[in-house]
Amino acid sequence: MKPSQTDFLPRGLSEAEARQRLLQEGPNEIPSSKPRGLVQIAFEVIREPMFLLLVACGAIYLALGDIREAMMLLGFVFVIMGITFYQERKTERALEALRDLSSPRALVVRDGVEKRIAGRDVVRGDILVLSEGDRVPADAIVLSCSYMSLDESLLTGESAPVRKAPWREAEKRESAGANRPGGEDQAAVYSGTLVVQGKGLAEVHATGLRTELGKIGKALQSVTVEKTRLSLEISRLVRNVALIAVSLCMAVVVVYGLTREDWLQGFLAGITLAMALMPEEFPVVLTIFLALGAWRISKNNVLTRRVPAVETLGAATVLCVDKTGTLTQNRMTVRRIMANGHDYSVDYSSKEPLPEALHEIVEYSILACPIDPFDPMEKAFQQLGERYLHDTEHLHRNWSLEQEYPLSRQLLAMSHVWHSPDSDEYVTAAKGAPEAIADLCHFDKRQQAAMAADVEKLARDGMRVLGVAKAHFRRKTMPGEQHDFEFEYLGLIGFEDPIRPAVPDAVRECHSAGIRVIMITGDYPETARCIAQQIALQPADECITGPELDKMDDAVLRERIRTASLFARVVPEQKLRLVNALKANGEIVAMTGDGVNDAPALKSADIGIAMGGRGTDVAREAAGLVLLDDDFSSIVQAVRLGRRIFDNLRKAMVYILAVHVPIAGLSLIPVLFKWPLVLFPVHIVFLELIIDPACSIVFEAEPEEEDVMRRPPRNPSALLFGRASVVLGLMQGISVLVIVLAVFAAALYRGHSAEDARTLTFATLIVGNLGLILANRSWSRTLFSMFRVRNNALWWVIAGAPLLLGLVLYVPFLRELFHFTPMHLVDVVFALAAGAASILWFEGMKALRHSA
Repeated sequence: MKPSQTDFLPRGLSEAEARQRLLQEGPNEIPSSKPRGLVQIAFEVIREPMFLLLVACGAIYLALGDIREAMMLLGFVFVIMGITFYQERKTERALEALRDLSSPRALVVRDGVEKRIAGRDVVRGDILVLSEGDRVPADAIVLSCSYMSLDESLLTGESAPVRKAPWREAEKRESAGANRPGGEDQAAVYSGTLVVQGKGLAEVHATGLRTELGKIGKALQSVTVEKTRLSLEISRLVRNVALIAVSLCMAVVVVYGLTREDWLQGFLAGITLAMALMPEEFPVVLTIFLALGAWRISKNNVLTRRVPAVETLGAATVLCVDKTGTLTQNRMTVRRIMANGHDYSVDYSSKEPLPEALHEIVEYSILACPIDPFDPMEKAFQQLGERYLHDTEHLHRNWSLEQEYPLSRQLLAMSHVWHSPDSDEYVTAAKGAPEAIADLCHFDKRQQAAMAADVEKLARDGMRVLGVAKAHFRRKTMPGEQHDFEFEYLGLIGFEDPIRPAVPDAVRECHSAGIRVIMITGDYPETARCIAQQIALQPADECITGPELDKMDDAVLRERIRTASLFARVVPEQKLRLVNALKANGEIVAMTGDGVNDAPALKSADIGIAMGGRGTDVAREAAGLVLLDDDFSSIVQAVRLGRRIFDNLRKAMVYILAVHVPIAGLSLIPVLFKWPLVLFPVHIVFLELIIDPACSIVFEAEPEEEDVMRRPPRNPSALLFGRASVVLGLMQGISVLVIVLAVFAAALYRGHSAEDARTLTFATLIVGNLGLILANRSWSRTLFSMFRVRNNALWWVIAGAPLLLGLVLYVPFLRELFHFTPMHLVDVVFALAAGAASILWFEGMKALRHSA
């Protein structure tokens, strides 16, 4: 057998040379949108309605001659800009981490060793190793290739793939500068194009903006954010609330001006109400939750490529997963050999030699593999040969590979034709599915039945089975297809691929969460059933094969798939039918895949999940999620996090609605009843300093509910802010409003001044606000039980709010700006008790539900 093709090449760049060129030339990537800086964020804050309202209030205070109040309000603008910048940078850091993970990968030769690196780290002079399904990371010249064709439609618009030829075989006039995309038998490959067939080695000559894609890819510099279902819902909510706020603001101005004949104070009261109602937190919360949620999911080895996948995760009802590599370890090992009347169990720990009668099947199984195999089964053949045939004449390192006959859908077998330098005879080795090998060997019914019995015996033990055959001929002209050879059957080889240890528990967790798990494999039904039993798949008795699938019409398939959870002998193209059948039944489908042919199914699924380890670039591009470790348990963890994200987002939205009810009520009701004003713009801004970090950072950091994976998936058509959420938020907000209004009215009734009543009411509102935060941390566990659940961001808010309140109460300058008076100990206790009482009913409801 020939040595690896990399043995004939230079050692490639050294790591030091690559780092130096990366510093000189910059990363191999088209520039994308840059993080927003402080100045840009400042301009965006200036355009926000809240900022414009603050400026308007400041102008009114200047007109009234109150310079200190005006400067205080404008000073708060910088505080809000600081909070916004912190939130932006936190979100941007999460997105930067995702961009690092999602950078296209490349296999390069450095220091003579193949190494997987990020695509942007490829530099001029690197040796690329290209295989079917890879996206080319840079413009390069082909040094060697085997039947390599590329899809260059990204650059040319032509869908037909084009062949590539090694530079040494191309015409001498051709060079890197003379080639243009789209031509046949060129020696150049281009960044962004896709290898659709074969493999090869290429030397990079242009990266980044110097590539053909970089010259015409200016569109890649701007990133457009998808309008998701949640963002559309939030946009409608913000628009509607903003219209209500503007209408009430105008009404308050008119009522105040007509009843009290003070139009400037009326404008202040109206603007205060508008600030109280303005729902600027909603879009901020949505952006932060989804960005940080995607980052949290990536820490569990699942990369989010599309934001809608984060939204949909919590609603998934079916997980369709490949067996090999996802449920199993994808570490194939030869365990049984059935040949020449032997049924031999391979034990690598034993020093016992392999029986001589089995040497031939091992020899031809290796000859039927590529020179540098990547497939786990082909690596297992090499491992077997190195273990047992290392010092024998059955390993042919000096033979030359003359012809390859690839696997096809019509014939699930591949053959290699070899030539020995010591003979005129050509040797052909074939391996593939047993039925394909039987077809090549022209088995009669008796032979087919005998083979089927052997296959079933191996499959019952959960093994994957391949057949091996050989042929000899002396003609100079190669046959057109594999059937033209006169093959001789050699035997069967059984492989074992152990399941991943965490899979059974993950499958049981899915079942308890109301999520069906469907296993899809190209193996035999008996092998599939054996694996299904090991992973506790339910039900594991009904199995549909690929040929049976082809015979079903869509209506029959939709009915059968309601109960079937096991599909065997399935080819990638059939996955699309399975996805469409499940979606027609109303299921929310997550589908895994790794190959080029899996892309349609991944794109059609509600949640496409590509394999990050063994998957092709085209599969990753078609998917919404990328499984970085190819482990099924990581998918289940992503579903858990998806449910947590949606739960916490709903809690944050309910809190925002609840806390704005008392703020709006305290801004509106005193105007209607001709009471002294309770809230001024400065008070609204102070409250926003607590509300903004609470609704975005605190609730996002909350862990999942205890029953998050013990309840059925949510209805995907259910609104984030549906009737139940609105009612809950209004009830919480009204309860706080009733308490604070009662405190204000009682203080006025007892003869306290407007400043005293305002101070006591505002302190009660702050306590009620903190109570809303604590109560909404969980809708199933009580406030006191949640104190044992860690949330570092929460304690910054809980500690910071009283500290800020103490400053405005006891620092004379601030106290005058806020129109407050000092609070005595009895007032503090009263405010604490009243604020806590505003949320006691909700805590009681949770306790009753928990006891029931």
